[in-house]
Amino acid sequence: MPSQTTKSMVSTGGKLEKSYRHISESSMQTIWLVILGLPVHIVSWIYYKINFRHTTYQKQLHKQIQMIRHSPKYEELLERYRKQYRSKKEYFNEPILEDEMEQLATQLSDEQVLKLAKAELANQNMEEMNYHRFFQDCLQNKLFLVLSFIPGIFMYLYLLIYSNPFIRYIAERIVMTIFVIVSVTIFVFTMLYFSPTDPAANILGEAATMEQREEFNRQYGLDQPYHVQLWHAVKGILSFDLGYSYTGNEDVMTSIANRFPITLIIALWSLLMAIVIAIPIGMISAARMNTFWDYTLMFIALIGLSIPNFWQGLIFILNFSINWGILPATYSPSNWLSIIMPVIVLGTGLTASIARMTRSSILEVINEDYIITAKAKGLKPGPIFVNHALRNAMIPIITLVGLQFGGMLGGAAVTEKVFNISGIGSYIVDKQFIPDIPAVLGGVVYIAIVISLVNLLVDILYALLNPRIRSQMKNV
Repeated sequence: MPSQTTKSMVSTGGKLEKSYRHISESSMQTIWLVILGLPVHIVSWIYYKINFRHTTYQKQLHKQIQMIRHSPKYEELLERYRKQYRSKKEYFNEPILEDEMEQLATQLSDEQVLKLAKAELANQNMEEMNYHRFFQDCLQNKLFLVLSFIPGIFMYLYLLIYSNPFIRYIAERIVMTIFVIVSVTIFVFTMLYFSPTDPAANILGEAATMEQREEFNRQYGLDQPYHVQLWHAVKGILSFDLGYSYTGNEDVMTSIANRFPITLIIALWSLLMAIVIAIPIGMISAARMNTFWDYTLMFIALIGLSIPNFWQGLIFILNFSINWGILPATYSPSNWLSIIMPVIVLGTGLTASIARMTRSSILEVINEDYIITAKAKGLKPGPIFVNHALRNAMIPIITLVGLQFGGMLGGAAVTEKVFNISGIGSYIVDKQFIPDIPAVLGGVVYIAIVISLVNLLVDILYALLNPRIRSQMKNV
């Protein structure tokens, strides 16, 4: 019996061959595949070209061509093309050249013979061996896989990822995330570079001499051309080396690492509060549509959407801190009560948005055929509402949650300023007026990373909750 390793190699080779056959249908993916496995393809292409003429198909094709050339059919073809040549020349009153006529008739006849020979072999279920078919056969050869594993490891990883629809789905979105991060870096840097403000003048002050400003620009590389500075910025982001800020000469990576956690904590608690409160409210409102409860809850949600964060924060401080003395007015890491008001202020608008989306999303699916079928089967309203209606209504809700969570990370600066929180939002606001390019760029890009990861999680949840998406993934 074959060993477990042999079975595994055969199974892996089959997956690789199937993935390669699918990928070879797309020219762009084929180019990437060749680039990733260039050493392997160079060797296999040379071997293919050397042995191509000795294949069974080529031998049969040559034999079939010779048979047709020695048959009356070939003479018929020659005579037909000679006649066409004479007719053309006579029509245009041009002289007939025997050598030219024979050369053209032979060329056209040989082309037709080749087509006839291939058609005959196709009738005999014999297919031409091209490079793609040759490489597919190689991928099913255990010895070839072992010898080419090291030089072709990136190509094989690409093929294995492509063979699993779910992993391919995640990998495609990771690539999109990297593209988004690089694009955000280029866009933000360009905006800061062409802004009218002068970092040297803002930091050193109006009393600074021209020599001091030039030294400042030279120290931080601001005297270099745009493309050089952009390359350093992109390289720094990808290598997690963000350099030093212009003010205080602080390590940007360390500053972000110290400030980002509190912003993330506040956003996560606000998101949790919103989900726990908003989804039940949306369900109640949908279940009691056009009743007192529906109108009251949606009116409250509308108020929550209309309240500005900074005004709500100031009202909270005025009442809960100054008048009643219940909660601290500013954030303190040592006092967990100080995080309550920022979480409520930041989560109010999100709670209202999710509640309204939950209501509208459930109402869209409540009259679908599968809900009517569940009612006809005699299921109770509660299980129908939760297991069928809510589950199928979750896609728009998850989309809103992902978008709003990213917005909270980027828009928490107002809440952080009101409650004196040293988070990433207030850090970017403080640095952008200089402009402190490394600090602003680092903060914005790392927010983009978090938002991209949230979107990746949302896409994965789509696939887990929606069977249609999983079906589409398998058919791609």
